[in-house]
Amino acid sequence: MPAQVTERQYQGQVHAVSRQLMSAWMEELGRAEAEGVPTGALMISGNCVELLRACHVLPMFPEVTALQAAIRKKSLPLILKAEQAGYSSDNCAYVKADIGLFLDGGMGPGKPIPFPTITVCNYVGCNVYVKWFEHLADISGSKLFMLDVPFARTAEPTEQDIRYVTAQLTELIALCESVSGKKFDIDELREILAHAARAEEGYARAKELCKNHPAPFDAYFDAINMMGPINVLRGTREAADFFDTAVKEFEGLVAQGLGPLSEERFRTVVEGPPPYPFYKSFRNLFSKWGAVGVASTYSTVGGIWEFGFRHDPRRPLESIAEQMLRENLTNRSIVARYAQIKRYVEEWKADALVIHSIKSCRLFS
Repeated sequence: MPAQVTERQYQGQVHAVSRQLMSAWMEELGRAEAEGVPTGALMISGNCVELLRACHVLPMFPEVTALQAAIRKKSLPLILKAEQAGYSSDNCAYVKADIGLFLDGGMGPGKPIPFPTITVCNYVGCNVYVKWFEHLADISGSKLFMLDVPFARTAEPTEQDIRYVTAQLTELIALCESVSGKKFDIDELREILAHAARAEEGYARAKELCKNHPAPFDAYFDAINMMGPINVLRGTREAADFFDTAVKEFEGLVAQGLGPLSEERFRTVVEGPPPYPFYKSFRNLFSKWGAVGVASTYSTVGGIWEFGFRHDPRRPLESIAEQMLRENLTNRSIVARYAQIKRYVEEWKADALVIHSIKSCRLFS
């Protein structure tokens, strides 16, 4: 048996600042009801978070709430509550943990997680999510907006598809104006998109650094520290600054020849989400053998930035539509997803592909 590989205590500013930013966002959500701030529930995949920010609607993400319950090992009672209410045992655990939170009294007026003012169902990839957001809108009494994103049938989105999604974004703006009482300002959206593009550039650069040997961080397990800021806080100056910090830290590790483990023996590309209640144990399965994730598809669920796409303030609505249509893992064909994985294996020089299938996830099983 090979000598034991150990994890280096390398979690620096990236880990700490990510936690601070996400905690501040959760605290902002907790104050929203008392401060009269409208909130909007969004899916992570292919979301239009920049648009909600420009409309002065505070974004909230039921997936993130469910994930945080799971990683704190608090999701099982919530899942069981949802199953007792009739949700199938093989249904998505994200859905059941979120609905269970409501049934358990952890969501709603006066609670840490408020009811959304609007529920934006940007249908991409998984039809289970459509029913989830329909149920969320029903139990919360929020206004439901169904944003239909056509499946990516070609490598590039057609002009017809871009116009179709852009027209729906215009309708969403009108809904947001009605709940916020504030007029939409296209120049404010352009500024937000500029922050988004800077964050996207930083995230892409961080992932690019994992082409080095050793990789400065695990692009599967450590990517969670960056997925929060890029998906939840995208469009804010804080998120853009965070990625400047991350890149600087990772470039420093590359210069020192340091990675997350004492020795990088194997380089892996990982497909599929991790089992959050057993996150550390699952990671240890790989780290004890010196396996480091150098790229992952899960880290691109909210957007694929490493291949060059950036939001364009010069074409604000069209740019958002293009990201939802094309740079969106869950909206891609199996052929396009295979090509993405192939690029990771070849360009990041991986030794193996790990496919972690989850039976309740229609996207990754």
